[in-house]
Amino acid sequence: MAAEVTKALIFTYGTLKRGHGNHYLIEDLICKKDAIFMGAHVTHQPHPLVIGPYGIPYLINLPGHGHRVKGELYSVSTRGLARLDELEGISIGHYERLPIQVYEEDKGDGLVAAEAYFAHRSFGERLWEKKGKVGLNEFGEEDGKGYVSKNDRPQGYNIINELTSFCNNPS
Repeated sequence: MAAEVTKALIFTYGTLKRGHGNHYLIEDLICKKDAIFMGAHVTHQPHPLVIGPYGIPYLINLPGHGHRVKGELYSVSTRGLARLDELEGISIGHYERLPIQVYEEDKGDGLVAAEAYFAHRSFGERLWEKKGKVGLNEFGEEDGKGYVSKNDRPQGYNIINELTSFCNNPS
């Protein structure tokens, strides 16, 4: 086993949470000692959380808008972080990993500095506007049922093109 010391705290709010479509990756990281569950957490500041095309949840980097968002905090190794970055499409501009402050859900004190995957700045604010500036405080079980995994999306689709088209469509 690698002696990795570097760990990042990652706040998950969508499909990576327990009971959702991409949690298998977190489970795999936990089995390989590349992630540790740190508990239920909530964002310190309100942030928009919306659902886009294919039922994909997006946290939008507009602190002070939306709601305090419920999610889960994980301590993740460097190797695990690379796998999460790949899933979240960091290299193609789908999400960007940015700092966020969270606290334990059952305790209102003790802010924790973490990172979260936010909708990329190239479309995030437009997606918030397209959704009527109405967001969720949690990506729940019912919301998760609308999520379409990458393997079940149309062959040859490009998520960035889909998002651009969705955000630019006036209807």
